[in-house]
Amino acid sequence: QVQLVESGGGLVQAGDSLRLSCAASGRTFSSYAMGWFRQAPGKEREFVAGINWSSRFTYYTDSVKGRFTISKDNAKYTVYLQMGSLKPEDTAVYYCAADYLGSGTGNPDDYDYWGQGTQVTVSS
Repeated sequence: QVQLVESGGGLVQAGDSLRLSCAASGRTFSSYAMGWFRQAPGKEREFVAGINWSSRFTYYTDSVKGRFTISKDNAKYTVYLQMGSLKPEDTAVYYCAADYLGSGTGNPDDYDYWGQGTQVTVSS
């Protein structure tokens, strides 16, 4: 069992930066691929970024490439999402998810554990 707790969300202006954190507890964090997903009001949950279990590969949805960076600190049992050049369309609840020995790609069905989400609001 893995518990995930996101933090770092908030209200920012367009162009600002924000770093989300997801703290994990439970089983061996280093064996888990981690993903960030988001869900805006009235929209389906979408994949934002992922990192495979070995941290060798990262993946991003096209709309955030060059602006967001995912990283994983196994010693701290934490995954981060560094977000830059934020846009109003980035406004959503952001969720982290864990997938044992996973690839870190965008299929939400691959992920076994989910956090409760953190709200990010970007004003124009």
